[in-house]
Amino acid sequence: MKQNETQQMMIRIYAVAGILFLFALGVFYRLATVQFVEREELEQSALNQNRKMETLEAKRGNVYSVDGALLATSVPSYHIYFDPTVVKEESFNTELLGLSDSLALLTTKPSSYWVNYLKKARSSGDRYVRIARDLDYRQYVRLNEFPIFEKGRGRGGLIVDMNIARKKPLSPLADRLIGYYKETGADEIRVGIEGAFNDDILEGKPGMQEVQRIQKGLWKPVSLDNRIEPEDGKDVVTTLNSNIQDIAHQALNSVLTRYKAEKGTVIVMDVKSGAIRAMSNLTKASDGIYSEQLNDAVGSLYEPGSTFKLMSLVAALEDRKVDTSTVFHAPYGHYRVYDRIIRDSRHGGYGAISLATAFTVSSNTAFAEMIHEGYKENPEAYVNRLYSMKLHQPLDIPIAGEASPKIRYPGEKGWSGVSLAFMSHGYEVSMTPLQVLSYYNAIANDGVYLKPQFIEQIRRGNHIEKQFKPEVVHPSIASRATLRKVQRLLRDVVEKPFGTAHKLYDPYFSMAGKTGTSQVGYQKGKDEVDYVSSFVGYFPADDPQYSCVVVVHRPDKNDKIYGADVAGPVFKSIAQKIYATSPHKEVIQLDKQFALLNVLSPSVTSAESKRIGNRR
Repeated sequence: MKQNETQQMMIRIYAVAGILFLFALGVFYRLATVQFVEREELEQSALNQNRKMETLEAKRGNVYSVDGALLATSVPSYHIYFDPTVVKEESFNTELLGLSDSLALLTTKPSSYWVNYLKKARSSGDRYVRIARDLDYRQYVRLNEFPIFEKGRGRGGLIVDMNIARKKPLSPLADRLIGYYKETGADEIRVGIEGAFNDDILEGKPGMQEVQRIQKGLWKPVSLDNRIEPEDGKDVVTTLNSNIQDIAHQALNSVLTRYKAEKGTVIVMDVKSGAIRAMSNLTKASDGIYSEQLNDAVGSLYEPGSTFKLMSLVAALEDRKVDTSTVFHAPYGHYRVYDRIIRDSRHGGYGAISLATAFTVSSNTAFAEMIHEGYKENPEAYVNRLYSMKLHQPLDIPIAGEASPKIRYPGEKGWSGVSLAFMSHGYEVSMTPLQVLSYYNAIANDGVYLKPQFIEQIRRGNHIEKQFKPEVVHPSIASRATLRKVQRLLRDVVEKPFGTAHKLYDPYFSMAGKTGTSQVGYQKGKDEVDYVSSFVGYFPADDPQYSCVVVVHRPDKNDKIYGADVAGPVFKSIAQKIYATSPHKEVIQLDKQFALLNVLSPSVTSAESKRIGNRR
């Protein structure tokens, strides 16, 4: 019995020993696997947790004016760090004082501070010592020549973190047109030229570099071998002229301040190409200072008022509803359409006047009668004529945010029996300043309706990659005969003694255009009425080079409010300064004999001129 018990005991001991032996073998096997097989993988895994690929931002291309002024550029700033542990001890000890003296000259801290600061950092094993932040390029180049730092990253421990900021050297000129591009999470904000030409042009292509964690939250580049250099963006040459832009900006700011207006817009366009030479949008801030806040030239609709009479005039002439000699009658300056009365701005009206004179003096009643009586049986014909001139379509410009013009069609919501009469002189229609200007530019350009052009070239260095050419929206918005008539009448507005813009007249510098004064807030009642003053035209009148629109919103209604008084002088100032400061200007003069004689348009009789002049 004892023998059996002993045998069973031994069996148990051997079994336990066997299990322990097998367990030991497993432990040894695992140790061997970790030591010889998985060691490399584990080390690589640990290394991967302390290394990553970091994106290197590409430098955005520059934005230039057509005359070479820098409008937007990427300015680098440099944050400098130092890893003193990679510097050989002998080099560190012998060159520390020279490095500290150099840093004292670069910063506000004395040399003794840097000696103690860098010694302490090395002794503590700090591998990411802050040296300086926000250095400019000149300071960065200078720092690279300092003792120890001149050895570079590998032997000198120099760590450089470059940041790129976007700057506008001529700000606030054309701030909203130049714009910006910004990424906010998954969203993109595209404003102006910077936003429109970001992709594949200004933004460039980012690079990559491998960085290693050296402290919590701190990373430094590993080596130049693990670095893909970024590809800088291309440069954009805009159509803006820095001199004309400055002239437009200053003139607009002056008139807004003078009349305590809410906001205003000025655009200057090259007649033959459609190139935008200046675009200024100023809005009053809470402190009373005017600044570029919104691109109203592109994105804000307004009722153009009497400047729309040109569109109505062209429509009626093209449809042969009238001629410039057609006479209109508006007793006492009133014209009734159903239950609505349209009035002329001149008390008592103008009596019987020709269409040519009605345009020159900007008679609301004559235009209301012309369009209402001419189209009331077929209102679609009037709107179709406006549509045929592309007035209902946006210009499809590359700048984001263009508002679509609003020109109602008969039968649509809001159309009524008085719509024709009110549309005739710029109400119940809405357009942007740029859309209005583009139409006037077409008149100056002998009917060729051009798409506004903002970009002249795309460049990489000195190489032109793309040259932009004028784009035609409509080859001819009207017949040659109509164009000649309206061109003459636009001159009359300025040149005739009774023209609404005669205050702008200069016998040695010809201008053509149309005044506009529209009411805003009139739906709320008489006390709520404010005004929009405008002038649109081109110069010189006999050989148009530039077209220009000026729109001033809500000038102080206790002061002057009419387009001729508020917006017109801005137009004249811009026109004269452009030619006075242009290095390639032509001396444009009217024939002095013509100016002195003040020859009347054939469609305006001398008797009519005398009668209207006496009334003024």
